[in-house]
Amino acid sequence: MNENAEHPQFVAWLRAVAPYIHAFRGKTLVIGFAGELVTDGRLNTLAQDLSLLHAMGMRLVLVFGSRPQIDEQMTLRGAQSRYHGSVRITDALALECAKEAAGETRLDIEAAFSQGLPNTPMAHSTVRVISGNFVTARPVGIVDGVDFEHTGLVRKVDTSAIRLALANDSLVLLPPLGFSPTGEAFNLSMEDLATATAIALDADKLIFVTETDGVRDDQGRVMTEITEGLARSLLDAGQLPADAAAYLSYALKACDGGVARAHIVPFSLDGSVLLELFLHDGVGSMVVEETLEALREAGQDDVGGIIALIRPLEEDGTLVKRDRSLIEREITNFTVIEHDGVIFGCAALYAFADEAMGELACLAVNPNVQGQGDGERLLKRIEQRARASGVKRLFVLTTRTGHWFLKRGFIPGTVDDLPRSRKNLYNWQRKSQVLLKTLA
Repeated sequence: MNENAEHPQFVAWLRAVAPYIHAFRGKTLVIGFAGELVTDGRLNTLAQDLSLLHAMGMRLVLVFGSRPQIDEQMTLRGAQSRYHGSVRITDALALECAKEAAGETRLDIEAAFSQGLPNTPMAHSTVRVISGNFVTARPVGIVDGVDFEHTGLVRKVDTSAIRLALANDSLVLLPPLGFSPTGEAFNLSMEDLATATAIALDADKLIFVTETDGVRDDQGRVMTEITEGLARSLLDAGQLPADAAAYLSYALKACDGGVARAHIVPFSLDGSVLLELFLHDGVGSMVVEETLEALREAGQDDVGGIIALIRPLEEDGTLVKRDRSLIEREITNFTVIEHDGVIFGCAALYAFADEAMGELACLAVNPNVQGQGDGERLLKRIEQRARASGVKRLFVLTTRTGHWFLKRGFIPGTVDDLPRSRKNLYNWQRKSQVLLKTLA
């Protein structure tokens, strides 16, 4: 491919991800990954991706699992791992194996963040990893007549120390071990530790990088967005595979505890964390309190997002250029579609009360999500606002999208059909098509 031909593709990609980079800068992400990721040889790639996020200004807390590593240590000692359900029974020997596995895995992770591999996001990187006794734990105890011995649950997370490390631009690494005030060590599950840490830190996101690819619906498709209510229904139905159900339950617990978003993404997909964060629909399953996409009236905080959305359309002549000051003054006329804090669509209504007419202006949808009905949703909301304002007829001036409006009930008109004040401002050089729609 000609090098110059790649430039538009690169620019389009950068414009698409820039809003997410801006939205996530300074946010706290807790990322829990299974020990299977390490044994599968994917640690270095994950470290590179997380270093990139760190360089973008995201605050990262990593929690790793070590189940296969512990099993390996047990096998080397000629011992058999014991489980009750999916929870390990940690006897004295298993605890020693857990300590060795956690220590070895921790060193591997720290080494991965210290490589500075050439020609990768790790080149010349100086990611400082901080670990320590940040977690106080308690024993699981005896459940259903089974003594879990040194298996523990999180009692408290030292959020002050973690936040201090994050503020000093360090990446915090938590091994799956906790300690009691009397100095006892407990083997913790990665899922419980990551969830408790995310809740304690009031994290913006909890991301599980796991052996499962998310939660699938009845047709076998990954459910990219799951509300808390739907998550409860899925768990109550008891039809999910065990791994998916377990991660979904922890994701739900995190959201119940105040975490804004909880994600389940597969480590088998290269770059899955980046794809989940920077693609509109991601690649895994995300649990949210309510649906992420909001159709609402705009406020002053949306000015920057609207400008970023419409700038490419202004540059290619699809939309008339608008100064930032003009958008700020007229922001109450705008309606926006927001997804996870990023503006993906907008439209404006300008009412001409004396003639009971209204202009639909500045209708724009991010090209990466076109074809998903956002334009139609914006049109319907503008029509609702118009009716509420006493508008009987809606008009739009367009040079390139006339066919789209004609399919949605607009009919051709002339400049003479416009309100008197709008007719005087008609740009004869653009020769915009006038389309009209009578509101029922």
